[in-house]
Amino acid sequence: MTVARNMVHYIETGSWIRKMFEEGARLKSIHGNDQVFDFSLGNPDIPPPQKVLDTMAELSPIMFHGYMPNAGYPDVRELVAGHASGIYGVHLKAEDIVMSCGAGAGLNVVLKSILDPGDEVIAISPYFVEYGFYVENYGGVLVSVPSDKDFLPSLEAIGKAMTKRTKAIIINSPNNPSGRVYPEDTIRGIQELLEDHPGVIVISDEPYRAIVYDGITVPSVLGIIPNSVVVTSASKELSLAGERIGYIAVNPGIAGKEEFVAALVLATRILGFVNAPALMQKVLAGCLNERVDVSIYRRRRDVMRSIFDSLGVEYALPEGAFYLFVKSPVEDDLVFCSALVAEKILAVPGRGFGHAGYVRFAYCVDETIIQGAAPGLKRAVETCRKL
Repeated sequence: MTVARNMVHYIETGSWIRKMFEEGARLKSIHGNDQVFDFSLGNPDIPPPQKVLDTMAELSPIMFHGYMPNAGYPDVRELVAGHASGIYGVHLKAEDIVMSCGAGAGLNVVLKSILDPGDEVIAISPYFVEYGFYVENYGGVLVSVPSDKDFLPSLEAIGKAMTKRTKAIIINSPNNPSGRVYPEDTIRGIQELLEDHPGVIVISDEPYRAIVYDGITVPSVLGIIPNSVVVTSASKELSLAGERIGYIAVNPGIAGKEEFVAALVLATRILGFVNAPALMQKVLAGCLNERVDVSIYRRRRDVMRSIFDSLGVEYALPEGAFYLFVKSPVEDDLVFCSALVAEKILAVPGRGFGHAGYVRFAYCVDETIIQGAAPGLKRAVETCRKL
């Protein structure tokens, strides 16, 4: 066999997000784009801010597009450090920043730097499904810990899951897929747990930090947990998902910081990323205070909520990100997804996020798609309730 056994397994059990996205593409080829309502992929449809586009156009013909230090341009790292210091309330220097090819690459770089075979990484379900693949890339074991009934981390469950093999805890707030923002008390509770496990590092995956609603504030993990690192990207806040630009911010108080940063830089090179995209580093540095119009996502969220409210269907209240995590009207979330596909509606089963019984709808789509899906959503819910 040419393909590795574990890859065959991954293909068979791989991301439900991509599976549903590909099913959407198939249906669109048959019925036309306007007849299919695709909520499968968190792919921002809002254009980047104009300043981002202008900066790309201005820089591209005049800058040098060759290699730079693996950690990124020194001037970019310094600007990002200053910007991040204001966000997280800790004093970051250029040497605390490693530029990355988006948050996904950043997570892989961190995990490559810290994991030995058999080390355990805790993730709180529901969680982004790729976490499991990322951890297994480096011989680690993902330990899934269920959230509480409000989709917030259960400190008791995390404490019970921690062992002498625990190397890291991944938290994701605002959360994909629930949209919940973890409150400060929860982050402080995690720090208290770490007092008995000083070697455990908290990895905060934050690509949705800037997309929050209703005056919600995202607490600073770096400001609360010394043994922590933040991985983030411009994919969502600047609608640059395909440009793969982000950064890793290392807490100045982390144990063995100098060696850890050196490992991050080496991992960036030996994993084949080499460096974050040259042009996009410069663009990001020039647009650090730019953001997409979050009110557009908030309005779409409220339209989707009103549809499910009218159907009497429960969901997690999104405080950030652009997902509605809906309780399936039938116990099996795959059955609900099949009923949706019959109505040419694509959404992702909760089991793909380690939390069966729910379905994720990504509302980073035009409002006309949301409104157009309403009749089909009603029929799918009614079909499931008759089973």
